[in-house]
Amino acid sequence: MARILIVDDEKNIRQSLREILEYEHYEVDEASDGEVALNMILEDVYDVVLLDIKMPKRDGMEVLQLAKAAEVEAQFIMISGHGQIDTAVETVRSGAYDYLSKPPDLNRLLITVRNALDKSTLITETKVLKRKVSKTREIVGESSAIESIKQTIAKVAPTEARVLITGENGTGKELVARWIHEQSPRSKGQLVEVNCAAIPAELIESELFGHEKGSFTSAIKQRIGKFEQANGGTLFLDEIGDMSMSAQAKVLRALQENKITRVGGDKEIKVDVRIVAATNKDLAKEIDLGNFRMDLYHRLSVILIHVPSLNDRVEDIPLITERFLKEICQDYGIPLKKITPSAVAELQEVEWTGNIRELRNVVERLVILSKGNKIETEDVQSNVSNVMAKSPPLQLFESFEKFQDFKEHIEKLFIEDKLRKNGWNVSKTADVLDIQRSHLYNKIEKYNLKRS
Repeated sequence: MARILIVDDEKNIRQSLREILEYEHYEVDEASDGEVALNMILEDVYDVVLLDIKMPKRDGMEVLQLAKAAEVEAQFIMISGHGQIDTAVETVRSGAYDYLSKPPDLNRLLITVRNALDKSTLITETKVLKRKVSKTREIVGESSAIESIKQTIAKVAPTEARVLITGENGTGKELVARWIHEQSPRSKGQLVEVNCAAIPAELIESELFGHEKGSFTSAIKQRIGKFEQANGGTLFLDEIGDMSMSAQAKVLRALQENKITRVGGDKEIKVDVRIVAATNKDLAKEIDLGNFRMDLYHRLSVILIHVPSLNDRVEDIPLITERFLKEICQDYGIPLKKITPSAVAELQEVEWTGNIRELRNVVERLVILSKGNKIETEDVQSNVSNVMAKSPPLQLFESFEKFQDFKEHIEKLFIEDKLRKNGWNVSKTADVLDIQRSHLYNKIEKYNLKRS
């Protein structure tokens, strides 16, 4: 329920306004002078303040200015029995939402209050969104692969070049796209994100290009598509490898001509959009299979950025873990938990099939389930299911001199086992392992794996 404070030295005015606002189901408080009002505003939270200008002790203008100096987020509607344009202008310049003359017109009063509440809600939601976004703005890591990505972003972002981001699920492709947008001249425009895999094939064209009223059964009104929404900004096409062939053709035309046509319409609409795309699929293989257009691939891949899997940059796990610990503890409102070096080392031994996304889930689990303010090795061992066994057969260790040889041996056995269990179906096995088929094909070739 919205909270409103009425500030006026005339009791009958306060009573009349209270009755009207309470009838509209608002929670209402009163103050008879500026001094009392200022204390209430600073000590409590109100959505809207109806503030008389001429009052004893402190006038309304002084209360408004002091409240704004204290960064009070309430919307102020100034009321005065001396309706002058100069006064109205001055109040708005000082931060008031609007100005009403006495006696206020009731309809205008209610409309002004509703609009002020809408603005208050919008400001709150914007701050929440900014807080959420700020959590994902930094690309954490000091590995050579991550440093290379950061350098590429710095070079590419200021340009208009299209970017294709590749990598496994959960590696942070969306984060890279956001960085490209935020460091570009288009950062003042919108970053519009579309998950092509989450939209049914029959709806993807309407989602991207919009539709006209009556263009299909459920098209009860005109709809603006993502291309138009992103005009002047960036359009991020996530999982573009899952886009239908017909939608690919229209996207290609939009890239070539900078024009789109809504579904069911015949009017060409100019758009100024930068495209950033991402996929977890091997588009070269998809082209060979007839699932992706070669001409679209070449249009999209002016700049290629590959985001490595977490297993390929285990040296970044300590930094990423520390970051997640801070974020999660802050979200839960609990003191920051520490993690021991041995526990971090344990995390570095995990086979991360879900990459960064999986690591975050694990850290959150450890924050919740670990006792005290420290995460120990035992916590990782008991709460992470795929930690490597601590005591493999001694003869296995003695068979290898170099760590890389041992690692490749284990990897070969693991992949061979998964292929066998999936009937040597490469596509299905790649999905189970959550890796690109091209990556699995390379491993099969590398280890000379064959159906027995």
